[in-house]
Amino acid sequence: MRLTDLEIFTVAPPAPGWGGRYWTFVKLTTDDGIVGYGECYASTVGPKAMKAVIEDVFARHMAGQSPENIEWMFRRAYSAGFTQRPDPTVMGAFSGLEIACWDILGKARNRPVWALLGGMVNERIRSYTYLYPAPGKLDPDFWVSPEMAAEAALRFVDLGFTAVKFDPAGPYTIRGGHEPAMSDISRSAAFCKAIREAVGDRADLLFGTHGQFTTPGAIRLGQAIDPYLPLWYEEPIPPDNLAEFAVVAASVRTPLATGERLTTKAEFGALLRMGGVKILQPALGRVGGIWEAKKIAAMAEVFNAEMAPHLYAGPVEWAANIHFAASIPNLLIAETIETGGSFHQKLIRNSITWEEGYIIPPTAPGLGIEFDEDVARAHPYTGDRLHLEMQEAPCDYRHGNRFEGGAPSSEM
Repeated sequence: MRLTDLEIFTVAPPAPGWGGRYWTFVKLTTDDGIVGYGECYASTVGPKAMKAVIEDVFARHMAGQSPENIEWMFRRAYSAGFTQRPDPTVMGAFSGLEIACWDILGKARNRPVWALLGGMVNERIRSYTYLYPAPGKLDPDFWVSPEMAAEAALRFVDLGFTAVKFDPAGPYTIRGGHEPAMSDISRSAAFCKAIREAVGDRADLLFGTHGQFTTPGAIRLGQAIDPYLPLWYEEPIPPDNLAEFAVVAASVRTPLATGERLTTKAEFGALLRMGGVKILQPALGRVGGIWEAKKIAAMAEVFNAEMAPHLYAGPVEWAANIHFAASIPNLLIAETIETGGSFHQKLIRNSITWEEGYIIPPTAPGLGIEFDEDVARAHPYTGDRLHLEMQEAPCDYRHGNRFEGGAPSSEM
């Protein structure tokens, strides 16, 4: 069994576009006709350039190989160009291709991927969602209104979620860490207060940020939300200075979480050694794939750290997360787009089950999903923007900051 053919789908989810501006799926086919699907969560270059990267990684390191040789193919991609260091673009390309290899291997052996990763540890996977407005009720004020956030939190908790995430403390700028505006700190505390009052002890609060603060700025904000006992404070400082996480952790009570922008065990290993973070959030479509994530989970066990796989992408990465989560002992929770996402589920013909706050791992062979190529082809992304983009303007200390939280701009 050898890898012979590659096809790439760049898919634009219809409005409101939860999960990003577009998703990049790969389809691998073997010489005996077995097909596997994967998803790349790398957005450092535009979709056309990313397509070329994926094609190059496949042709250079994987074509003609057995899909079983995952370690060998990883080492080739990781070492490409005399680098042997984390590269989010190359690793993003490889990650999607690697996930597709696992899909093929499961189908070849008529077993779900989790069975090939050490077997089932978690028969149900606790899930969380960002707070999104109700269908048809998208309001620009939603992202800055504690009252609307609390209403959404109660709606999701009533559906069965036991944790909800929100990120009111923008903006995310290209300028590195900044001190939060006092209005951002006040709004963040107000969000926590309103949501905690709405859901009580029925759900955990997950406070999201995206690496936007200086170390002292992150401490000030963290201390403001501490009284509401969030389960985590996510990526409060830029991910390019891992040592500073320990400084923040020493000054706030809320546990720190990070990892969606990190890639490979090299970066996660450095993070664990430096201390301060006990909740790791790898994005399997960027981190190096399922096998690399398993290595990171094993390292995390030694540091008494838990895994919370990240998802702000499409349903194939979600499926990979689920098989990974089912197979590890130190799982905390897994991200989900609402209860699975209407377009996410449409793309996989509703082949993953979410019920009462939990995801049920598929038992069908491979990833256990039915990828609908017709739906994928009917929703092509034809623009040249990135999956997610950061703000270029600085923090506004005089007029306040408005931003879109977990949603991309409607401008495609």
